[in-house]
Amino acid sequence: MESGSWHIEKRDISRSESFGRDVDNAPETGCLSIVVLGASGDLAKKKTFPALYHLFLQGFLPSEEVHIFGYARTKISDDELRNRIRGYLITDKSASTEHLDNVTKFLELVKYVSGSYDSEEGFQLLDKEIAKHELSKNSVEGSSRRLFYLALPPSVYPSVCKMIRHNCMNKSDLGGWTRIVVEKPFGKDLESAEQLSSQIGQLFDEPQIYRIDHYLGKELVQNLLVLRFANRFFLPLWNRDNIDNVQIVFREDFGTEGRGGYFDEYGIIRDIIQNHLLQVLCLVAMEKPVSLKPEHIRDEKVKVLQSVLPIKDEEVVLGQYEAYRDDPTVPDHSNTPTFATVVLRIHNERWEGVPFILKAGKALNSRKAEIRVQFKDVPGDIFKCKKQGRNEFVIRLQPSEAMYMKLTVKQPGLEMLTVQSELDLSYRQRYQGVTIPEAYERLILDTIRGDQQHFVRRDELKAAWEIFTPLLHRIDDGEKKPLPYKPGSRGPEAADELLAKAGYVQTHGYIWIPPTL
Repeated sequence: MESGSWHIEKRDISRSESFGRDVDNAPETGCLSIVVLGASGDLAKKKTFPALYHLFLQGFLPSEEVHIFGYARTKISDDELRNRIRGYLITDKSASTEHLDNVTKFLELVKYVSGSYDSEEGFQLLDKEIAKHELSKNSVEGSSRRLFYLALPPSVYPSVCKMIRHNCMNKSDLGGWTRIVVEKPFGKDLESAEQLSSQIGQLFDEPQIYRIDHYLGKELVQNLLVLRFANRFFLPLWNRDNIDNVQIVFREDFGTEGRGGYFDEYGIIRDIIQNHLLQVLCLVAMEKPVSLKPEHIRDEKVKVLQSVLPIKDEEVVLGQYEAYRDDPTVPDHSNTPTFATVVLRIHNERWEGVPFILKAGKALNSRKAEIRVQFKDVPGDIFKCKKQGRNEFVIRLQPSEAMYMKLTVKQPGLEMLTVQSELDLSYRQRYQGVTIPEAYERLILDTIRGDQQHFVRRDELKAAWEIFTPLLHRIDDGEKKPLPYKPGSRGPEAADELLAKAGYVQTHGYIWIPPTL
């Protein structure tokens, strides 16, 4: 690196140039209306509106062309909604005057419409308010952009989409568009997901539908394609000849915390593994796409999912933390797992024989999400350092975003002793002063730009459910029971035994410590 300086060059990247993506090139002359359905709910207040505010701050939602509409059944005024949102935008009591002014300017863009999710009257009123905004901005009818964000339970998706289709679409096509964003969970199994996809698919074309999985918006997840396909030294190593196993881990150090009723309906596999962790697996395991066009990338992800073999019962460990059923909203005899370790096998030339271990749990001894690629032992180990552990490439998704390579080095001193250390890229240290955007910010911006690379396609969703539905039905029918584990532990001991059987070698005595300045 020149002059030994660690310099990050900043420059503006146009929409068409950004990572070479093939984004929607329709002229964007009309104003933009963003509608948050379920505006009074937790998701909207905690995630959607803060993400829109940060996009506003960065100039992506200019006040002269954007208006934001909240829609929900709750009968409140514009100011009441603004006051509910304000507390999630001002989190620091010592916030500067400039920040408070920016929050006020943003909230001036927010208007509220009350109505039910299955009657035309409310959506006709919403359409009238959107049209009034478009007229005030001198937008030619049909050139405007309408984005509908469904921060709602999936049960109302079909009726809401039907109301949008019949009452709130652009009236003609002059370069404008109508797009909908739907949140997970997309169904509970293959049949319900396909039914939901079919109902929405009858109303909107696939390019209009954005199935959001916020994990695909995380900085380190977005870095996976660059790491794998822009670095020569990974190319020959990334296969079954060199990699022994891959772990994709999600751990939380708290339980359901008031969400027991909701969580019990889905469980840890539906909530985390079938979507978030499986999406990460696709990016780790996929072949190099023909280009960075969204459809080429999603084609390769689907191929990976279609190559996954049926899950074996002996390669699954389920757990439920003690005291989970003490939650009054959880049934006394709940069979819902709060922990799961599942081994997936990919039947193709690159990955035959390499276990992909997906592990997620609540009320564990730490909070983190990471990808851990463990390499095979060094053949002919003349240093006899096998006991210290294998080489591993670790991508830490949260918290303290980082990438590091665990490798064996000589311990300083007169003796020829080896020790494990790491080559480390810690984002907080390397990219000082750079704010890592929240996943929802990035994905909402992608939706406005018409870039579907980080959204789940219908055939991809179907392939994901095909993998997990048989296992989920066995759990739902009570055929497979979760093992009890203590809150604050690593989970059931059987999970560590499964990891060892799958070939994972744990490094004892080594702890990665995020570097400091």
